Amino acid sequence: MEKTADIGLIGLAVMGENLVLNMESKGFTVAVFNRTVSKVDRFINGRGKGKNFIGARSIEALCRSLKRPRKVMMLVKAGQAVDDFIEQIIPHLEPGDVIIDGGNTHFPDTVRRTAYVESKGLLYIGTGVSGGEEGALNGPSMMPGGSGAAWESVKPIFQSICARADGAPCCEWVGENGAGHFVKMVHNGIEYGDMQLICEVYQLMKDLLGMSAQEMHEVFRTWNEGELNSYLIEITRDILAYRTAEGEVVVDKILDTAGQKGTGKWTGVAALDLGIPLTLIGESVFARCLSAQKEERVAASAQLAVPKPAFNGDRTAFIRDLKSALYASKIVSYAQGYLLMREAAREYGWNLNYGGIALMWRGGCIIRSVFLGKIKEAFDRNPQLPNLLLDPFFREKVLAAQDSWRKVVSTAILHGIPVPSMSAGLTYFDGYRTARLPANLLQAQRDYFGAHTYERIDRPRGEFFHTNWTGHGGDTAASTYVV
Repeated sequence: MEKTADIGLIGLAVMGENLVLNMESKGFTVAVFNRTVSKVDRFINGRGKGKNFIGARSIEALCRSLKRPRKVMMLVKAGQAVDDFIEQIIPHLEPGDVIIDGGNTHFPDTVRRTAYVESKGLLYIGTGVSGGEEGALNGPSMMPGGSGAAWESVKPIFQSICARADGAPCCEWVGENGAGHFVKMVHNGIEYGDMQLICEVYQLMKDLLGMSAQEMHEVFRTWNEGELNSYLIEITRDILAYRTAEGEVVVDKILDTAGQKGTGKWTGVAALDLGIPLTLIGESVFARCLSAQKEERVAASAQLAVPKPAFNGDRTAFIRDLKSALYASKIVSYAQGYLLMREAAREYGWNLNYGGIALMWRGGCIIRSVFLGKIKEAFDRNPQLPNLLLDPFFREKVLAAQDSWRKVVSTAILHGIPVPSMSAGLTYFDGYRTARLPANLLQAQRDYFGAHTYERIDRPRGEFFHTNWTGHGGDTAASTYVV
């Protein structure tokens, strides 16, 4: 009897190889295919030798080897390649079979592809997979969404291979069509924010306090043992301690230009489209863009030099302030990310489980941390929580940290050290807690030059007014009013 596979995977790059090894280690037989067929042979005779893999030399052979309902997963470059493979896969499947995209796909593409694949009588899943190479091999965080009917057939595999937190799988059904990839996109946006905040703290320690890499390593080691415990703090600790064979600090030798793959930008664009003030994460994306202008920055540094007063405060006390400022900024970053998911759920008709999303992020993924357990508890207390800043735990934390937060941001500004994300987080906090913002003047300006109308504080919401500010502008108002 011919051997059959539980699932097929297309794409034997780093993530694909490690994910199928993970699947096989959990007792599943996996059929594998790669567009460059020699990679299949190399894998079957290399890392996959002697294991339960079926090497396929064509899409047809891959699909033919699968148990019904067939499940075909793609881990290929986002974009046209995914559409091309879908077209190649469809003729070899039958109603009820499932196509899965495990790449970093932009969620509107998943919305479109779900509708298209379902129109062919098949089922579609777009799943975020976070954790990198190590996570793929040992247990990633997975965020599947798409055709709801597909979940039961892939659930045993996904929940077997994913990471676990407090015994629970870091994988649960997220929602319809593009919900899974949207949540993964927000995860990546928060990741951008977390990384930039840590980098800002690093620069303050290095350039303001004059700390050595070893001293910073010790601080991050201590922080990782408390409420800031997380994967990103952990790897920062390790990076700062890493030396070459000659004893040189490796991080000091790395050029200060950051790369990006676009998911942070997508998060910012989605926030603009939905009208959500994703300020901290947005600044983290722009910080990467600014870092890429290396040559221009070097030239500017010679012409735009400003005096930098020496730090004459208590260094130990300031490090404590840095810890508090980092924690408070982190609260804002996650608060904004959750606001974006809530608004997207309203816009696209998704039923997102916000506490469940925090649990999915507790293990396997890049932003995994003890902090996420507190977010789950917040949504367990109030599933309709409008903003994390209003949860009793987080409200208490941010209020207790605000003096340190203000001290760090103001000190950085006075000493000419950029802290774009940390300052954006503090500005958002101040804006959110301000009952009356100056938007009344802004709306008056809009009405003055464009007759855009305004609401009044002494009249019911939804009633609009226009003033003929110049006396010769007329009484006709614009028909569209957008807050």
